Amino acid sequence: MSFGHLLATVRLLSNGLIVAIGNRDIRTNKLDPRPAGGNWLYEIKLDGWRLESVKTAGKVMLHSRRGKSFNSQFRDITNALNYLPDDTVVDGEVVAIDENGRPNFNLLQNFRSADTNIQYFAFDILMHKGKELTRLPLSQRRQVLASVIKQDRYVEISEASDRPLSEMVKFVREHGLEGIVAKRGDSVYQPGLRTGLWCKERLNRGQEFVVGGYVPSHLGVDSLVVGFYRGKDLYYATRVRAGFIPATRLKVFEAIKHLKTPICPFVNLPEKEAGRWGQGLTAEKMQDCVWVVPEVVAQIDFLEWTGANHLRHTKFVGLRDDKDPRKVVRET
Repeated sequence: MSFGHLLATVRLLSNGLIVAIGNRDIRTNKLDPRPAGGNWLYEIKLDGWRLESVKTAGKVMLHSRRGKSFNSQFRDITNALNYLPDDTVVDGEVVAIDENGRPNFNLLQNFRSADTNIQYFAFDILMHKGKELTRLPLSQRRQVLASVIKQDRYVEISEASDRPLSEMVKFVREHGLEGIVAKRGDSVYQPGLRTGLWCKERLNRGQEFVVGGYVPSHLGVDSLVVGFYRGKDLYYATRVRAGFIPATRLKVFEAIKHLKTPICPFVNLPEKEAGRWGQGLTAEKMQDCVWVVPEVVAQIDFLEWTGANHLRHTKFVGLRDDKDPRKVVRET
């Protein structure tokens, strides 16, 4: 099988992979104790880059679902997978592991050194020696995967557990991991369909932050500008736009509009650059902000801190009237 034909097959198989949010209790923002019916397996949701490993004509190719090659970035992984038989396709994720043994997406984005612990976690196999496996149930595909993958420093298998979801959630939270992926053990690989046979749940970190400003909109608040105290100084952390609905945009505006002030309360603004994630607040962007006296505290969920003391993947949860803003500090 030519690489072009194999790559076309991989794109067909992997585009729109089933990833559905499943059985969520809206009020508690949690998955049910176990998604309805069937035999469910749970994997740790990794915070990395999703890559397919394709072996054909004696050569391994690491590529994204859009066909971009990552061979040059991850030569050690490519070499480590060279034992794969021809016409084999493995699905997995490249992850950077930090000094605490946790996946760190920021470390992966800034990967420049061989000293960085980069690993490929294989979680599925779509083709083996030219035989398409997508119609096999996941449990059987994982058996094939285990027989094919040789785990070493650069390549591992993403482990699946049938323990209760509550235990998995506890483990993920205790270890500061991103979340959980639940998969039916009897599910076939159905690209492009949202069947609920695969569910994911991100268990973000969260804490209180002090509101020091906002970007207005016709609904009241478009986004909040928040930060934390370090001693007597308030430091900007991020702008938060996700998590609002029209009613909460107005409610938050009503709670802070009387605190309007011409003085920016953050000691680290303006920033010189917007940064990789666009969370940096430059002098130009500050022109869109309305500043407020820092007396209101908001609960914010987020995925992680970046190296620039900003937050990634933030979501507004609610206002906290039980917290002293002066006691809000960076917790993690």
